[in-house]
Amino acid sequence: MDLFRQISAVYGTLSDLLSVASNKLGIKASCLYNGKGGLIDDIALIRDDDVLYVSEGDPFIDPQNEAKITSDPLAAHTDWLTLNIGGRLFTTTRSTLVSKEPESMLAHMFREKDVWGNKQDEHGAYLIDRSPEYFEPILNYLRHGQLIINEGINIRGVLEEARFFGIEQLAEQLEVAIKNSQPPEDHSPISRKEFVRFLLATPTKSELRCQGLNFSGADLSRLDLRYINFKMANLSRCNLTHANLCCSNLERADLSGANLDGANLQGVKMLCSNAEGASLKGCNFEDPSGLKANLEGANLKGVDMEGSQMTGINLRVATLKNAKLKNCNLRGATLAGTDLENCDLSGCDLQEANLRGSNVKGAIFEEMLTPLHMSQSVR
Repeated sequence: MDLFRQISAVYGTLSDLLSVASNKLGIKASCLYNGKGGLIDDIALIRDDDVLYVSEGDPFIDPQNEAKITSDPLAAHTDWLTLNIGGRLFTTTRSTLVSKEPESMLAHMFREKDVWGNKQDEHGAYLIDRSPEYFEPILNYLRHGQLIINEGINIRGVLEEARFFGIEQLAEQLEVAIKNSQPPEDHSPISRKEFVRFLLATPTKSELRCQGLNFSGADLSRLDLRYINFKMANLSRCNLTHANLCCSNLERADLSGANLDGANLQGVKMLCSNAEGASLKGCNFEDPSGLKANLEGANLKGVDMEGSQMTGINLRVATLKNAKLKNCNLRGATLAGTDLENCDLSGCDLQEANLRGSNVKGAIFEEMLTPLHMSQSVR
């Protein structure tokens, strides 16, 4: 130990002995002990074979026991220390800071004394400029290995402290806890009531964007939906009967199984939309101003469009396989490259319609209002 020194020669008075010890050991010797820790106040008590220990006034500590403590790293870590975290004091043992997460910054700071030159306040507490509220759960985790965060403490703040101190296992637990605490994404369809409230809160001159929204199965019948952007929206199985969709954008929207009977579809954009199995009976696609509905590339397999007004409609390269187009007005329609296999076109008006390159295999052309010229169709 630093406070005790062994001497081997004894002579003169006790004061002479202490003076010699002070000179030889470079200390201010004031107390003399025998090998068992007994205080010697008279030189006559010293025997020839005694081993004496001298100190500057400190109590006796057996150097052999001190050596054992120094050689045991676990024993060296059991000493207590105080941390001043953002003005709040935390008292713990050195082993608590270094044992649980040995590779953390805290472990490197306190594994050996004064290696990092940690700053201390006037009371000897180690100063660390971090948030005490977020540090407390970290210290408790290092004590017992359990993550416990009291109510009112932001778990994200604790995560940042764990990352700062390099406590990786705790940081992983906190990331999982944050992920599990987040509410699941709401993919539930928008109801009619919610959408009507949305419509009423929007000025009539403002563009209403419903791109990518989920309306699956919603009742939107008889609503004024003009000029609304439904691009890539989910409108499958929707009730859109008699709705006004004039100039609305339904590009790449999902209309499979939807009911649009009697809907106003003047100037509608339905490029590459999916309306397979939908019902569009009696719909109006014809705009008196000359604005043509565009259904280019749309999937219209099995749709029922009986009696619809589709003058000038663009159905280029659309798929109308097994569709019902009985008694439709298709004057001047663009059907170039359209798949009309097994399509029922009986009673249709196809005057000036362009069917070049269309697939009319199995199509029904009975009771045509105007003759279909060969120049209109190649296949």
